[in-house]
Amino acid sequence: MLTRMYRERDFLRQNGEVDKPDPWRPAFVRDYGRIIHSASFRRLQGKTQVFPGHESDFFRNRLTHSLEVAQIAEGIADRLNHVYKTHIGNVEIDSRLCAAAGLIHDIGHPPFGHNGERALDEKMRMYGGFEGNAQTLRILSRLEKKAKYKNPKDGDSRAGMNLCFRTLGSILKYDFEIPFERPDDSKPKKGYYASEANIVEEIKRNVIGERKLPEGRKFKTVECAIMDIADDIAYSVYDLEDSLKAGFLTPASILSTDHELLKRVAKVVTEQLKDDVGEPVTEAQVHSKLFDVFGDIFSFEKSKTLGDNDERKQDDIANFVSVMQASRDLNMDAGNRMKLSSELVHEFINDVVLTKNEELPALSIVKLKKETRIKVEVLKQYTYLSTIYSNRVKLGEYRGTELVSDIFDALQKKNGYLLMPDDVRRLVQDADGEALKARHICDFVAGMTDRYAVEFWARLRSDSAESMFKPI
Repeated sequence: MLTRMYRERDFLRQNGEVDKPDPWRPAFVRDYGRIIHSASFRRLQGKTQVFPGHESDFFRNRLTHSLEVAQIAEGIADRLNHVYKTHIGNVEIDSRLCAAAGLIHDIGHPPFGHNGERALDEKMRMYGGFEGNAQTLRILSRLEKKAKYKNPKDGDSRAGMNLCFRTLGSILKYDFEIPFERPDDSKPKKGYYASEANIVEEIKRNVIGERKLPEGRKFKTVECAIMDIADDIAYSVYDLEDSLKAGFLTPASILSTDHELLKRVAKVVTEQLKDDVGEPVTEAQVHSKLFDVFGDIFSFEKSKTLGDNDERKQDDIANFVSVMQASRDLNMDAGNRMKLSSELVHEFINDVVLTKNEELPALSIVKLKKETRIKVEVLKQYTYLSTIYSNRVKLGEYRGTELVSDIFDALQKKNGYLLMPDDVRRLVQDADGEALKARHICDFVAGMTDRYAVEFWARLRSDSAESMFKPI
């Protein structure tokens, strides 16, 4: 007999609150509602995805990206339930839980994207660092002001959104406790902070019980795996669409990519997929995957006269013009861009496969097929390396990095707490030691939107600062 996908303990909440018995509103649906109505979720609309929001209303921000990830995750779950339940029993992955995971997966990102993350990590290097996934768990389990513990745990009475343990488990992508200190030259590891280690243990205990994980296996729920794939799909498709709209990329420029960039993409893709693919991804494979996506938009005519150089030249020119027109049409035509994105998302969702864990269904494995996994990663890394690393984008990001660092430094000074909102001021004043004080400051800065960070910095430095009558 197959073990059930969900157990009673999955629905228990962090502070022990018992749900009211509304049959039309199950626990995960309640969690979905709490997320939608939270301040942290709303603030995602003011955080950069690829291009700053003030550049155009078209470009995605962290909020619209999260909504797209949620929809793709829900679609993956619906398809897996349809395809697999007749083969291996009643799987019934909760698709609304997968959507909830998609909504909150980026909720811990600071202002100005990865550059803001690096700036905060540098400031917190000796206090546990800063990492977006760890901050997500911290927001959900502590910082949001939905609920409290009756009796404080780990000296903290805050219970964040007070979500179900299975919902909290759906965002634990990295089963690793981040060291409190690390060498100056080392990069931050992805995981969770030591301050939330006991919460992670509670999540594991309630989701998988007292069972031991197999040797070498990390804790990652089936919903988390689905969310992770949905995130990769959204990155690979929609960041590309934004880059095409912005004119940073064109189909023609992509297919004529120089050797050096292809080499860099192949190297990064190989590093990212070493556990999934197990063999190097070549430059030829990278170019082949790009041609899979864009090759069909071009049409070529063979030379009518092989022996006449002038006619052959005219045919070559005609083909060149055709290629450039087709390339330009995809950039300029929103309908064509949308059609391409829709086709790619549909293709990728259809290539997700499930391997059921009979003993621990919660840890069932969900993956993309090998060739599709490579294709997704190629699109994701190509866009990242060619667009996000471009000098035009980096100039804007550099300003964000300096802003975040400057704000943190000001708040960390002797009387810096006087510059913060009353609730944060009290936390900093009552903090026991420099590490906890720094963490509270970091929480405040990480929660800022791009615009709020600029306005806050202007109050500190600019000659045209905001009015003192505007709330902090």
